[in-house]
Amino acid sequence: MAASAAASPRHGFLGLLLAAAAVLAAFGLGAAHATGSSDDRALLSVASLFPGPACPATAEHGPSAAASARMRIVHQHGPCSPLADAHGKPPAHDEILAADQNRVESIQRRVSATTGRDKLTKHAAPVQPGPKKSPGIHPGHSASSSTPSLPATSGRAVSTGNYVVTVGLGTPASKYTVVFDTGSDTTWVQCRPCVVKCYKQKEPLFDPAKSSTYANVSCTDSACADLDTNGCTGGHCLYAVQYGDGSYTVGFFAQDTLTIAHDAIKGFRFGCGEKNNGLFGKTAGLMGLGRGKTSLTVQAYNKYGGAFAYCLPALTTGTGYLDFGPGSAGNNARLTPMLTDKGQTFYYVGMTGIRVGGQQVPVAESVFSTAGTLVDSGTVITRLPATAYTALSSAFDKVMLARGYKKAPGYSILDTCYDFTGLSDVELPTVSLVFQGGACLDVDVSGIVYAISEAQVCLAFASNGDDESVAIVGNTQQKTYGVLYDLGKKTVGFAPGSC
Repeated sequence: MAASAAASPRHGFLGLLLAAAAVLAAFGLGAAHATGSSDDRALLSVASLFPGPACPATAEHGPSAAASARMRIVHQHGPCSPLADAHGKPPAHDEILAADQNRVESIQRRVSATTGRDKLTKHAAPVQPGPKKSPGIHPGHSASSSTPSLPATSGRAVSTGNYVVTVGLGTPASKYTVVFDTGSDTTWVQCRPCVVKCYKQKEPLFDPAKSSTYANVSCTDSACADLDTNGCTGGHCLYAVQYGDGSYTVGFFAQDTLTIAHDAIKGFRFGCGEKNNGLFGKTAGLMGLGRGKTSLTVQAYNKYGGAFAYCLPALTTGTGYLDFGPGSAGNNARLTPMLTDKGQTFYYVGMTGIRVGGQQVPVAESVFSTAGTLVDSGTVITRLPATAYTALSSAFDKVMLARGYKKAPGYSILDTCYDFTGLSDVELPTVSLVFQGGACLDVDVSGIVYAISEAQVCLAFASNGDDESVAIVGNTQQKTYGVLYDLGKKTVGFAPGSC
């Protein structure tokens, strides 16, 4: 989930960090079983839109001896997830899409602030949580309380970081399931003794006292200054991150050994969260894979060359992978330049066009260059400039109606929907996103539509409502591709058929 930068991000949220400091100082499965495709059409099995509750034994793209840094990716709410709970329910579609919109607006605020085009004015009103008291966390510390000011949330948003990996932390290593996010830099986990507040997670909290390699980062360490928001207590560096839905984490900035698959990264700096609140599901925290200095990508640059790739499964019953190193996406990746002059954290690319059914949609390239485009692991639905979306929707709808498919009402942010009731297979027009250098993301059939029900299956793209806000390539459209991010070579790539 992307960290938020509302008006005066350092000042308003710094108050939260400092208040907390007072307390702390005191203590796929393949291609969705699509049965075939060509340059202009893709055959979709309607049943594949509604996968079953079991995790297939063959759904495995986890670590192997040949790939020492490869980890298994699963959908947080799918049956293959280590967080799966037979008695729990996954979030409803309206919750998923509302949370997705929160994330998108947060990203667009940050991008607008960076580029000087700060046009979004939707800011949440503050709320005042009551004081929280807790016992000390270290010898010589005493209890305290705080009343931070936080943005209000809709009450319906959920974490949009819907894909998770399992990492090891500490010596000896304990396993933790975390969201991985290209829209965030700082990695963090909830920590014992959790002096203020921790949300409920499935795994035990990380206990620094049980790790022989744990150490707090000093306030005088240059790494402390790398944080977007930092503070100091007792000579120890504090971090704080707030997200677009109002969720937040505050605690000590620390270092320890991080284990990813078979690789150990010593002295990895991360947030040891002592005050965490929000909609993180049952995860232990978050892995930041952005371009900032505190990200895993940058910290492990000497080991992996600033390169990593992931593949998201077509189905929630499938598995994908997250791997590190220049060859992590395979040799068939279609490469486009990474535009590093657009701002920090995010991975910007240059989109140049869209094809529907193999035909170029009539949209001027300037529409995409004006808005800009980034690729994001946590956004669910791809967002496009209004002019580009209207052209895509019109072209897609024209083909669908010509093939006799019945229209259905729109749903939430999705307005181009169809009724597939009683159909076993559907022939969709292909959709391709074209980027600078000729790289083409031919969207897998599993990523062309988003299914609410058989009677309401929608084109999985949405409009930004204007032509100025940044376009975002979401994870639905990335399914089955090995998506490569290479800071060393300044490229982003898309390798088809990777999981």
